[in-house]
Amino acid sequence: MNKPSHHLFICGSARASGELKGVCCNKESIDLLSYAQSEIQDRMLDGVEVAMTGCLNMCTRGPVVIDYPSGRFYERATEELIDEILDSIEEGEVCETNLIKD
Repeated sequence: MNKPSHHLFICGSARASGELKGVCCNKESIDLLSYAQSEIQDRMLDGVEVAMTGCLNMCTRGPVVIDYPSGRFYERATEELIDEILDSIEEGEVCETNLIKD
């Protein structure tokens, strides 16, 4: 596998024990992971990967998505936001929707 140009990390609220417990998983972040994986495959986006993380401690903003290596954090993720992020990646632009700027 080559190093991805974009690696999207979606907060899954997983604890160190592996237990899924918390705000992001209660807001269906696991479904967002599956949705993002399907969209990446459907769009045939080479160089874009997605993975679930443990708790990012940003619960009031969750679900949170991080675009690595750019370091962009997105709050209140939905399927629509995933689409906008992927559209921006395809267009070589930065998605500004729900971008955490502070």
